[in-house]
Amino acid sequence: MQNLTLPSRNQRKLSRLHLGDLSAEAKKRLKCIDWHRAHGENVSLTSRHFGISRQTFYRWWQRYDPHDLRTLEDRPCRPRHCRKVSWTPAEVLAVRKVRERYPFWGKLKLVVLLAREGLSLSASRVGRILSYLKRTRQLVEPLRRTSARRRQWKRQYATRKPREYQATAPGDIVQIDTMDVRPEPGVVLKQFTTVDVVSRWSVPTIASNATATLATRALADLIARSPFPIRAIQVDGGSEFMAEFEDACQKNAILLFALPPRSPKLNGRVERANRTYREEFYNCSTATPTVAGFKADLLAWEHTYNHVRPHQALGYLTPAQFLSRWTKQHLEDLSRTY
Repeated sequence: MQNLTLPSRNQRKLSRLHLGDLSAEAKKRLKCIDWHRAHGENVSLTSRHFGISRQTFYRWWQRYDPHDLRTLEDRPCRPRHCRKVSWTPAEVLAVRKVRERYPFWGKLKLVVLLAREGLSLSASRVGRILSYLKRTRQLVEPLRRTSARRRQWKRQYATRKPREYQATAPGDIVQIDTMDVRPEPGVVLKQFTTVDVVSRWSVPTIASNATATLATRALADLIARSPFPIRAIQVDGGSEFMAEFEDACQKNAILLFALPPRSPKLNGRVERANRTYREEFYNCSTATPTVAGFKADLLAWEHTYNHVRPHQALGYLTPAQFLSRWTKQHLEDLSRTY
């Protein structure tokens, strides 16, 4: 246990002469020492009270001088002995010359190039020289003229979904997504998948390409084959959901919500439906791998999806059964209201 020698009363009185010159941190440390004296000189108790370690308190006490309270101030943390520069001007010039020739190459590649010129340097040495050149602004870095960010096209009608807008009834939000269909090597078709958020009712449309014109036709199929009115549609940032598609939504008085970039999780219902179509229809279909060949079978599978297939998310009801129950419950609630 360390012996803590307390200063005399005259020394404590003398120390207060410099109290006004102390920083807030030094005053905090002095307060800790005074509290320690006033409460039985118990180091453990003092440390717990101020939330510091015993070692920290001992360190403050050892450097505490009652005649000079500046001893409680923060000390510089710079090392007493700093590493001296060991490279030569010729090495600095060689590294700078090679780096300016190949500005995006790192120190490992520069080591190889310098070795080809007969200068053997370690990677860490080259790295320190590069840091020195950047710190002293002797190395001119090129401007990055290209940007990784894609241009964001301004939507004419689509908006972000408001936080207060929630899907509580069938048709409140229908998610639409485009899925690649690759039935054979070299054959790439597109399917526009639509899923109602509440009832899981789905209307798929097979197409040759993902264009705004074909997406508009898929929207027409959705409106025609859905047993409820469509109030809002949610899509990603694909170009097929712009131009004519936006005009069609506006013409039919359907709200159009566009998702933020790189957020497929917000379209989770339709993303899961894409997997179902891929595994349960396209992997099992024997139809001709063309738009005309898939069209009839896909229409039959749409009926299976909505009227036969139990959905776990609906308590193993079909979308048609869920809609029937929801409509009945909704009518009963309205009758109670009036």
